[in-house]
Amino acid sequence: MKNNAARILAIVMAVYLVLGAAFYWIAGDSLHFTNGSSDTVTPKAPLGELFKNDSIQQSFHCSFDTLKSISVPINTMGRKNTDRIQARLLAENGTDLCAPITLEAADMKESKPVVITFAEPIENVKGQTLTLVLTSEKGRRGNAIAFYYGTSVDVDTGRITIPVEIRDTPALSIGDEKNGMQEKFDEEGNSCYLCMTVSGTDYHWFGEHYWLLYGVGATLLLTYLCWILVCLRKGIREPILAFVLSLRKYAFLIRQLVARDFKTKYKRSVLGMLWSFLNPLLTMSIQYVVFSTLFQSTIPNFVVYLLSGIICFNFFSEATNMCLMSIVGNATLINKVYVPKYIYPFSRTLSSCVNLLLSLIPLLLMMLITRTPITLAVLLVPFAILMLFLVSYGVGLILASMMVFFRDTQFLWGICSMLLMYLTPIFYPETIIPSRFLAIYRINPLYQVITFLRTLLIDGISPAPAEYLTCLICCLIPFLLGVLIFKRTQDKFVLNI
Repeated sequence: MKNNAARILAIVMAVYLVLGAAFYWIAGDSLHFTNGSSDTVTPKAPLGELFKNDSIQQSFHCSFDTLKSISVPINTMGRKNTDRIQARLLAENGTDLCAPITLEAADMKESKPVVITFAEPIENVKGQTLTLVLTSEKGRRGNAIAFYYGTSVDVDTGRITIPVEIRDTPALSIGDEKNGMQEKFDEEGNSCYLCMTVSGTDYHWFGEHYWLLYGVGATLLLTYLCWILVCLRKGIREPILAFVLSLRKYAFLIRQLVARDFKTKYKRSVLGMLWSFLNPLLTMSIQYVVFSTLFQSTIPNFVVYLLSGIICFNFFSEATNMCLMSIVGNATLINKVYVPKYIYPFSRTLSSCVNLLLSLIPLLLMMLITRTPITLAVLLVPFAILMLFLVSYGVGLILASMMVFFRDTQFLWGICSMLLMYLTPIFYPETIIPSRFLAIYRINPLYQVITFLRTLLIDGISPAPAEYLTCLICCLIPFLLGVLIFKRTQDKFVLNI
């Protein structure tokens, strides 16, 4: 046993060293910085032509470390104008952050927003309230452009988007800077805001100190592994090592249980395991028709967006439902042979993993059909699968424990899982969620895993370091809670099954 433990610990250390170096290579620039943009206002109507010396002022909170550009949609009135627009960016104290930028109205097109690109990125402005000033130099009636305004502030929770730039800042002001500016209100008395998109870069300290953290992690892991060996020599039980060794000891049984579950699922089925391919594809096809045609979804790459959400939720639903019956369904075996009871829900979750891996093949196929770029970020998908496994197993342990003492759990979970499906952005965008509920909404572990996976597949980049941590925490909490509940109740299972 000591030799096996030492071998396992050596493998763990080697895996950490290899994966740590590979992760830095795959994640690349995403560990150091994130480029993002902020869509903040829903366009409502044009403000009207901007005449000579007329100005528009809009303040906004900068959520980026470095500001790169600002784009604003324009209305050319269906003609080619010769006006010039001077764009200035002011700091909180009213000073110019850069030289004024001149925009030629003759180069503006109706279908394309005007992008105000700064000669040099404006640094160290995160958290500051900046003001964009747009002034017409020679606009006149019939030869001027108009900008769009809106009254509702969107909270775009896209994967590489910073939400809410204008909230809690002064509304849009229009007028002559010499004679005074006036705030713009619509006919209902609502404050108006300039439609604009702010683009910039956020820098992450994690990337700058990655190798230092990598070394510290290796030291801590090595220390912990040495402590495990000491515990082993002194006969002290170490929970994690005991779990790993028990999995090794009962590996044959786990394989048999997984094979049994897999064969039982497709017993007497004509298509057999082909249903692992067809089920997500057919579900996606139906929902795609409903939401892209009837509800006219505007989500980019909706096919991959939808299928990735369906696959993740199907695995979670299947794994938890199978875990729910894992103890009650193996009552005869539990009463006759001693096997660590957590093996049963563990094997059920593993058998669901087989279907999950098969379901990833149609997802890859859809990515190829829709010409979604496949980048190195796809190599980080195992992390998302591991997080999905942890949360499914954790919830499965809770359900398996509850089912022993309260048989109505299976019916209650059917309702709860349906509710969870609608609380997860599977077929709808996160932007429809009101901002006041976002903090609660993001607690959902499935939201974190699915969003993480979509960043890898659709955006083709590694998520920011903070997203790894958030996803890990949200998935570890139900896992650890499940382990705790299962451990405290497992001794009473025999009396109730």
